[in-house]
Amino acid sequence: MKVTRIFDLLDNYLENYPNQDAALASKRGGQWNKISIQQYVETVNNISYGMLKMGVKPGDNIGIVSGNRPEWNMLDMAIMQVGAISIPIYPTISQDDYRYILNHAEMKMIFIEGKELRRKLEPVMPEIKTLKDIFLFDELDGEYKYLDQLIQLGIENPNAEKLAKIKAGIKGEDMATIIYTSGTTGDPKGVMLSHSNLIGQLDNLKMTPAKWSRVALSFLPLCHAYERILVYLYQYLGMSVYYAENLGTIAENIKEVQPTMMTAVPRVLEKIYDKLFLAGKKLPFIQKRIYYWAFNLAKKYQLEGNSWCYKQQLKLADKLIYKKWREALGGNFDIVVSGGSSLQPHMGSFFSAIGMPVFEGYGLSETSPVIAVSCRGKGGRKFGTVGPPLPGVEVKLGDRDEILCRGHNVMLGYYRNPELTAEVIDSDGWFHTGDTGKFTPEGQLIVTGRLKSIFKTSFGKYINPQAIESKFTESPFIDNMIVLGENKKFAAALIAPDFVFLKSWCAANDIPYSTNAEMVQNPNVLKRFEEEIKKYNAFFGDFEQVKRWQLVTEDWTQTSGFLSPTLKIKRNVLGEFYAEKIEKLFS
Repeated sequence: MKVTRIFDLLDNYLENYPNQDAALASKRGGQWNKISIQQYVETVNNISYGMLKMGVKPGDNIGIVSGNRPEWNMLDMAIMQVGAISIPIYPTISQDDYRYILNHAEMKMIFIEGKELRRKLEPVMPEIKTLKDIFLFDELDGEYKYLDQLIQLGIENPNAEKLAKIKAGIKGEDMATIIYTSGTTGDPKGVMLSHSNLIGQLDNLKMTPAKWSRVALSFLPLCHAYERILVYLYQYLGMSVYYAENLGTIAENIKEVQPTMMTAVPRVLEKIYDKLFLAGKKLPFIQKRIYYWAFNLAKKYQLEGNSWCYKQQLKLADKLIYKKWREALGGNFDIVVSGGSSLQPHMGSFFSAIGMPVFEGYGLSETSPVIAVSCRGKGGRKFGTVGPPLPGVEVKLGDRDEILCRGHNVMLGYYRNPELTAEVIDSDGWFHTGDTGKFTPEGQLIVTGRLKSIFKTSFGKYINPQAIESKFTESPFIDNMIVLGENKKFAAALIAPDFVFLKSWCAANDIPYSTNAEMVQNPNVLKRFEEEIKKYNAFFGDFEQVKRWQLVTEDWTQTSGFLSPTLKIKRNVLGEFYAEKIEKLFS
């Protein structure tokens, strides 16, 4: 059947893949709970019937505040097929952001996952004058309605004729969802996407000559356009979507599910890389030599042009080492899609060499989200690039090499903010991404930084901090860092060490410590970091080099508010938190 609206994915799945083992699955009580496509469709329809009975109308804004779980998909589909607008909201944002989004979106109904989110939202909800109904997923205490009650209401009041009529009236160009960008500055912006915006992505990603398969693992937030479009794609292709329990159980869940596809952000892949690197430290001398020979060999892998000698070494390394790594990582990956930020080229080489091919992509919520993505086939993939633009998507470089995009993927605009929309979409329809880039001779796109992040020193030299941060975090000693220096004489940095690696190094070098704070003040540790700074500074011009730096002990995570949902640093948050330390760096 022809898929023109997102909810058409359900009928398409039902028609073409009725016997798939599970459409959705999540782990409860130690067991994977599988939901068939028939159960999925039935529950979606019952939720829609319940909403219709409660008076939900086309155009009503309905929020979902939840982590990844099948109920998220069911609500998303049910909302859209009654013509309402699905608005996913990150579970990790601040109370102020919740207040802003719920008011700005004039939310009529909201679904909340559980107790912790309820506590976070409760002080805000009385302020939302448009809010009529609140439903909880799990916590059943009688104070609020809960999702099962809505489903039961739908079972008792089926209205297939009315639902079919509403669905028939929904067009591809109609708005399907509003995605509030997490943003690192200012209030969140409501990105309006149509059914056609999203379906255009699926059509082009499906046509990408890749060996799609039957099981996918999902752990990145569904509230983000990146993970959301891939989960739609999995359903488009009749794949089973298994939701990881949490970030801490990814490795365990991979072993259990043995997915052939998943999405990731560079930080997740870097963590896997670091764990594999550390695993060799405990081996006896001879085994350790073989282990790190294989490890370093993988970093030299190229998609084309590997010598006969290198290929023979790779076969031996695969038999001795890589095979074991694959088994530890699930052993069944055909493709891992990396997005959110640029992946260091040696990471692409490493994972591809060990049999876990990484395909990079690039985009923004405003572009539905994919602008460019790697693919199989000639010229479709190159380490250090995000691949060629999607079919039907035009990309060019504007002033200061800003990446501009035009095509079926560009958003309808920002919700209730035409002035801001006009700032980013010009009169010729080009969306200004705010990112900088360049093209390879073969047409692959390379993302080089963020225009707003680039700063100028007091000597008039421009510095791209992301390029420096990306290079320095290749060091196993450095988990994350922020480079600063706007209107200063030099660049400086705050560095968050990788404490897992650093503790291992301290143990190997008999360096005593009782706390992280004590560790980062140890003269031997500081001397070792000085060596790392010198090593990576050599890759940059004198004016770009980090002249002063300081180690910090705080965890840079989503929970601490220092990282975005795609694990990118929030520069303004870090700048405010470390204002005193930053001042001392430049004093």
